[in-house]
Amino acid sequence: MTKFELIQTDGCTKARRGLLNTAHGQVQTPVFMPVGTAGAVKGITPLHLEQTGATIILANTYHMLLRPGVDVVEKLGGLHKIMNWDKPILTDSGGYQVFSLSSLNKIDDEGVTFASHIDGAKIHLNAQIATNIQNRLGADIIMCFDQCTPFPCEKDQLQKAVDRTIKWASQCKQAHANADQLLFGIVQGGVNLEMRSCCAKALVDMDFDGYSIGGLSVGEGHENMIKTVEHTTDYLPADKPRYLMGVGTPPDIIAAVRAGVDMFDCVMPTRNGRNAYAFTESGPIRLRNSVHIDDNEPIEKDCDCYCCRNFSRGVLRHFFNVGEMLAPILVSIHNISFYQRLIAEIKENIENGEFDKWSSRKLADYEVFKN
Repeated sequence: MTKFELIQTDGCTKARRGLLNTAHGQVQTPVFMPVGTAGAVKGITPLHLEQTGATIILANTYHMLLRPGVDVVEKLGGLHKIMNWDKPILTDSGGYQVFSLSSLNKIDDEGVTFASHIDGAKIHLNAQIATNIQNRLGADIIMCFDQCTPFPCEKDQLQKAVDRTIKWASQCKQAHANADQLLFGIVQGGVNLEMRSCCAKALVDMDFDGYSIGGLSVGEGHENMIKTVEHTTDYLPADKPRYLMGVGTPPDIIAAVRAGVDMFDCVMPTRNGRNAYAFTESGPIRLRNSVHIDDNEPIEKDCDCYCCRNFSRGVLRHFFNVGEMLAPILVSIHNISFYQRLIAEIKENIENGEFDKWSSRKLADYEVFKN
């Protein structure tokens, strides 16, 4: 079976439609993947998650390694059993935590030594270990171990991170021992286009199942991000999926699809949902605001998600103000549904040849999300 099939391209942009085949089923791209860091998408039952339109979700190697541990995951039946999800799952390698938990780690060419953010216990993670853990967790798509850099970043530090990412990618490929899993390489290089080119070329020579663009959405801003993505996708093979990691806002996603990206993940729908911030076509709504105190309208009239079909803005505001745990659950359901509707519109407009005009209009409409 072909792992990835490119089924349609847009004539005016680099946007594409594709089919990604995994051990737990087929994924139509472009696709947005909700994030279940520790084995669950926060506050969302798998049933409600499926109803939003989600077809693939994420878990994180670093967090699953710390709790409950790989041995426990295996004893409990594997990651799909734990997440009660019979569709595809992707795991990050833990490489992002090298960046996000930099105060707790020591990095060298041999890997990373972490002080656990839970109890301070020392943990060593390298390319072979990260790959072995992901093989055992059993996700359908796994990531190479990489080093993400901050923005801005000194050139010599950036070069070291790119060199390590390339070295570790080769080690991950050698260590990979589960033929049912797809292994993606991760292109690093910050916003330095020359380094992005070099990293992409080196990874493409290794022939991975797919390619991720990492190290963005770390403070460089929308324009720098999209410029980097547009440059990088030119160096990635057309017959392999392209995944922009940790991104992002609605305009980020639309612009990245225009640049040829197929896959996205981000915590924004659920993190914002937990903080009374709802995504709508006309811009964000902050549900704690007093303007919603007796508002009987749903978050979005044309949304058919469970939240909008059953609860009003006024009720949601009340739930948030009294600390009712149902509130963040409901708004998270709505926000994930919003993202899935956005992806469905993207697919539809690529298919009907209207994506260039549609996306240009949407990027103008969604300018508010950049603020």
